[in-house]
Amino acid sequence: MDIEKIVRENINKTVHMSLATSKDNKPWVCEVHFAYDEDLNLYFRSLSSRRHSQEIAANPSVAGNIVRQHELGEYPLGVYFEGVAEPLSPGPDQQKAFECIKARLKAEDSILEDAQNPEGHQFYKITVSKYYVFGKLDDTGGKKYELQWNIN
Repeated sequence: MDIEKIVRENINKTVHMSLATSKDNKPWVCEVHFAYDEDLNLYFRSLSSRRHSQEIAANPSVAGNIVRQHELGEYPLGVYFEGVAEPLSPGPDQQKAFECIKARLKAEDSILEDAQNPEGHQFYKITVSKYYVFGKLDDTGGKKYELQWNIN
């Protein structure tokens, strides 16, 4: 079974992900719109004043999932991940995030200018250390499959 192919196909089917952060043993989860690159790094934009952004500053370890909504009775399929999130400073990494977000989410050029303002939406990158797929991918029912690939 080609788990990498399943990850790539399914993250392309939705534009939002659930992002989990934690600070002082208190978890938090939020929804953010995201983009990704060929190495399956994830990118999003957020205000630095948001709780998840503040928690990333204190503890960059994150987790999350990308799940397409499904009907009652339909078996869900989800892509789950663990990784490290960081805000991006101006330069090549921020430019790459901008290009990925612009292409995937049809964003305006002005989002790059907005990121130059400390009060504006900043670009974040999640370097994913592990991807998992959970779903019914064969006749044996729901299972969790880990992507056996060194993404870093």
